[in-house]
Amino acid sequence: MIGYIEGKLLKKEDERILLLAGQVGYEVLLPAFVMDSFKSKVIGDEVSLYIYYQQTERQPKPVLIGFNLEVEREFFQYFISVEDIGPLKAVKAMSLPVREIARAIESKDVAGLKRLKGIGNRTAQKIIATLEGKMNKFALIRKTEKEREETPVARDFSRQVFDVLVGQLGYRAGDAKRIISEAVKRNINISTPEELIEEVYRGEKTP
Repeated sequence: MIGYIEGKLLKKEDERILLLAGQVGYEVLLPAFVMDSFKSKVIGDEVSLYIYYQQTERQPKPVLIGFNLEVEREFFQYFISVEDIGPLKAVKAMSLPVREIARAIESKDVAGLKRLKGIGNRTAQKIIATLEGKMNKFALIRKTEKEREETPVARDFSRQVFDVLVGQLGYRAGDAKRIISEAVKRNINISTPEELIEEVYRGEKTP
């Protein structure tokens, strides 16, 4: 059984990635909150994921589901123990970070759980009934440095500017990623792709 993969990012889609490890390409499903952490990743980046491996008689084709932290995978195993929530439904539902879902469960916040994709009132109540009292550990997961420092500018505009730098202006992917990150840190008030390009230019012309 596969529990962890380290390798090179080959492809990104809406809900999955293709990861090259040991000359084998693994297709890995990512919950939305994990995919959010891949927004700044570019093709060729080295990445690592903890894997939940799913294969049953009813579903003989193996499914790999990826997480940044081992504790997130552990939470996922609790989450799919709830009646009517299988692995594929859970992948689609987990649009919020694990700590937020865990806190909603412990505080019996039905409205908060209904923010999850595909989770209605009845299922939210089932989640609370099944998991309440078991979630304190997961509610304590700390925000990553990326979550603390990432700005809306970085999320919204960096991909567009990256494509311009690499696709049109001839920059290497690693260099483009670096100078975009430096530009955003210099000026956190950027509000358009054009302003980000201008800040990149200012940084590049400074000796």
